Amino acid sequence: MTDFDAIDALLAGAKQEVPLPSAEERRALREELNVSRAQLARALNVSASTVGGWETGREPSGEVREKYAYFLEGARTKLAAADPAGEVADAEEETGLDEDALPEPRPCVLCGRPARHQVEGFPQHLDPADCGTGDTSPAPQPTKAAPRDVKVVPVGRRVQAAGTPDLIAAAVAAALDQHSGDVEAATAALVKRAIPDAMALLDDSRKGGRYDVVAHPWLPDILRKQSARGADQIWEARPKWTRPELPPGEHEVTALDVNGAYLSALKTHLPIGQLEHSTGGDHDRRRAGVHLITPPDWDHDAYLPNPLGSRDEPGPLWVTEPTLRLLLRLAGPKYGLCDPPQIHESWTSGATENLLEKFRIALKDARDRAIAEDDEVTLEYVKAMYSKFVSTMGESNYNRELYRADWMHLIRSQAFVNLWWKAHRAYDEGLMVVRAMGTDELHVTGDWRAVFAEGRGVTEVKVKDVYTVGAEPPNG
Repeated sequence: MTDFDAIDALLAGAKQEVPLPSAEERRALREELNVSRAQLARALNVSASTVGGWETGREPSGEVREKYAYFLEGARTKLAAADPAGEVADAEEETGLDEDALPEPRPCVLCGRPARHQVEGFPQHLDPADCGTGDTSPAPQPTKAAPRDVKVVPVGRRVQAAGTPDLIAAAVAAALDQHSGDVEAATAALVKRAIPDAMALLDDSRKGGRYDVVAHPWLPDILRKQSARGADQIWEARPKWTRPELPPGEHEVTALDVNGAYLSALKTHLPIGQLEHSTGGDHDRRRAGVHLITPPDWDHDAYLPNPLGSRDEPGPLWVTEPTLRLLLRLAGPKYGLCDPPQIHESWTSGATENLLEKFRIALKDARDRAIAEDDEVTLEYVKAMYSKFVSTMGESNYNRELYRADWMHLIRSQAFVNLWWKAHRAYDEGLMVVRAMGTDELHVTGDWRAVFAEGRGVTEVKVKDVYTVGAEPPNG
């Protein structure tokens, strides 16, 4: 074979990569067909996070690229057939209308019901009361349809509609069966698989929502670790406060444990889309993210923890949305406890408080049922699901489905904010606050049962310890 023959053979065998549309159009085509990332990933035999990467700019190669291109071209053809003008709606398209108003109702990204407004191009209800994520009432039935018997199945002591899957109950039953009823072995197996199971539950809870929360958007450098074992630049305002002095005499202190701190914190304002940079001192309550602020002075350390947490270094710092909203509220006329923080710059996106609400309710209901039925297997499994879900949301090798370091910081900070408000409530009701630690530990003196309900429920507290401070030494 001559050199020219070899070149001809090389050219004949060479394949040019199939062209793909832009990352934004890939995502728009999939979402317009109401296909989730998980569904497409199963069809292409890849992970949902891989599809998420393709929709944020990464490029597939080889045979899977050709399959992906085939799907995208088919999606474009199907949508063009449904729209004679050949126009595919883009979630990020500028409509020329008021940024919140829609010319006609569109399905809410959270609950699927008609919404008349949008945030960052995503249709949603601006008033949480209008959103179906918090509505437990049954969907309206067709007026002309004949009533049907509802088939039910047992789930613990309750029954539920046969067509309603309970992923948590099914997983627990399967684990107990696999380990022949061995509670410890079943619990260990469930805790080990808590992260993928939480992601499956999240995906199931998002049915009907057009926005796929499993995403890997570009993040600014402040949200990236500075080193392999280091941290990023976000300050979570974790409290580690102890009252400097107690009045003279002996004090009985009760250490209270706040139940389900991270579970409650899943209800917080989370940015829906990719974070965008802005400067200036204004705060838009329709958006959420992280903010560079100069915090105000705090003059109440003698009886209340600093809402910024335990920080010794002066000067500006990056804080999360929950921390900023707490400071702004405390600076308002109702409380007047500090000056407003100075906002220098922000990374934010349009936000909602209900993005994880169905997921949170599913976990809360399973937790409540486990407590009522003394089911420690389910209880430990659910605890592992929500705690690991939050802790692996950042740069983690244990959760490759969801990478939202900004969400992780916001949820953690919301847990700290919730604890701060419990401390303030205790103080406001006449208790003496002695310590506030982490997300779930509050030490007080006085009749705390008149302020907080005791129990194991998410809205309740339980006693962690009782001890005495300030006892006089015996006379010598």
